[in-house]
Amino acid sequence: MSLLELDGVSRDFDVSRPWLNRVLEGEPRRSLRAVDGVSFAVRQGETLALVGESGCGKSTVARLIVGLYAPSAGRIAFRGRRMQMIFQDPYASLNPRWRVSKIVAEPITHLQLERSPSRVKEKVANLLTQVGLSPEDGDKYPHEFSGGQRQRISIARALAGEPDLLVCDEPTSALDVSVQAQILNLMAELQSRLGLTYLVISHNLAVVSQIADRVGVMYLGRIVEMAPAAQLFTRPRHPYTRMLLDAVPDLGMSGKARVPVAGEVPNPLAPPSGCAFHPRCPHANERCRAERPPVIDAVACHGVQEGRITP
Repeated sequence: MSLLELDGVSRDFDVSRPWLNRVLEGEPRRSLRAVDGVSFAVRQGETLALVGESGCGKSTVARLIVGLYAPSAGRIAFRGRRMQMIFQDPYASLNPRWRVSKIVAEPITHLQLERSPSRVKEKVANLLTQVGLSPEDGDKYPHEFSGGQRQRISIARALAGEPDLLVCDEPTSALDVSVQAQILNLMAELQSRLGLTYLVISHNLAVVSQIADRVGVMYLGRIVEMAPAAQLFTRPRHPYTRMLLDAVPDLGMSGKARVPVAGEVPNPLAPPSGCAFHPRCPHANERCRAERPPVIDAVACHGVQEGRITP
């Protein structure tokens, strides 16, 4: 059984100009659809990654799941006890006025997982040790740590709530490459030891290839392809997925033909008709420009469904 399920989830944001401007200039209200009918499930113990260019809606999906936003339509079902979130920027996600021990202890005391101060202190020390820090680090403030150490503190705080699901929004993008590897190794080790389930939001395909069991590719608010990670990186089906992979430097100098990245992400306030990717797609035809492709066999592409595009 799935731990988390999203069924037709959408989220609209009102981006209208102020009321007086609209009255004087005769403008209607304007709405932006950041997430458009997203459906997927996450199984217990797996890592599902959502990838795509900036503005595709993947971070909005993360915030919908943890309840920071309410969906405009659709259903989100979570069958675990608790979930926690690891944010992108370790410099901004920790209270600079609190000592680390208080930061990590907050979920424990708020959820009343421990009532005795001595037990709370002991649990905080154990959590800091789990993420590769020292119990003595609890007496310090966040500004006394490096970026990688701050992200370890963020992970310790997330684990303090004893979650079944960790939603990780770009957890390594603000870190140096060597530190990214340390955090990814830590996340993998904790998942193996504690049986955690991860939903990882990332634009870094190198990161995703290391940690994900399955990958969902998002474009302009929709998931256009979902596949096991090994399959997606070796036999991508959707033209957009291929474009993303072709943008990754070929360090092995394989000589494989690559399609250059073309065009820009469309304005979400005025999305293209039909398939949203058709203005950038080399395989687009009249049907692509007129008819929005349904998701069939985990891919939303007329060309794939018609056999015009093959792996």
